[in-house]
Amino acid sequence: MGVRLLNRTTRNVSLTYEGEALLERCLDLLASSEDIDSMFRDDHELAGRIKVDAPSRIGRQIIAPALPDFFASWPNLQIELGFSDRPVDLIQEQVDIALRAGPLVDSGLKARRVGKVRQINVASPSYLARHGTPATPDDLDHHLQVAYTSPSTRRVLDWEWFDGEKTHHRPVRWQVSANNAEAYIACALAGLGLIQIPAYDVARHIAAGELVPVMDDHRPEDMVFSLVYPGRSGSNRRIRIFSDWLADQIARATAQVETSP
Repeated sequence: MGVRLLNRTTRNVSLTYEGEALLERCLDLLASSEDIDSMFRDDHELAGRIKVDAPSRIGRQIIAPALPDFFASWPNLQIELGFSDRPVDLIQEQVDIALRAGPLVDSGLKARRVGKVRQINVASPSYLARHGTPATPDDLDHHLQVAYTSPSTRRVLDWEWFDGEKTHHRPVRWQVSANNAEAYIACALAGLGLIQIPAYDVARHIAAGELVPVMDDHRPEDMVFSLVYPGRSGSNRRIRIFSDWLADQIARATAQVETSP
């Protein structure tokens, strides 16, 4: 090729910019070849593996429980699931499709919006009994949050609320931080502070009285869900099929939360 494709050290090998570009083109060619091969197959004969990445709690609560119905229609497909709260590099890790929550960073990936859900503020009854119930953001000076540390930037995120026109931010004191949703919610259940969370994530805990919504007039902006995929995935039949199915599952789940009392 006449260019360096790999960066090598004694501990690591990574693609250069040119290497990533070449890999993407080669994967495009392979995907096109595979799609041509599957054009005239019966649906039940469609086979192959799809590598999927999704946030951990969405994967456990929404995607995994619904997969039996998917395999009933597509028995010869294989789904390789990755559940994490960090934004994976789809090209580097050869992921076919990923579900992302929140604003998308312009990365050259194709994106498809599939739903949105309310974000709410909650705390445990034990926390509110000790510290009182905040009514406005000014009350946060006398409260603790469970801090959320971004898995990608490793920064503690500020408390935020949307007034209908713009999002406001303010720091809130904290004693414990978490970098994934499971730990974040567990700390709130333990009475360690207030959290801001998508409504679907804590609907069960609210119904059970384990968490209580607060400051409903000062919530973060609704969280948007998107499917993202490299250019090669958009033309692959099996990935299109799974993408449509996954989009439908997310839309149903978010709509159900939005219409719940």
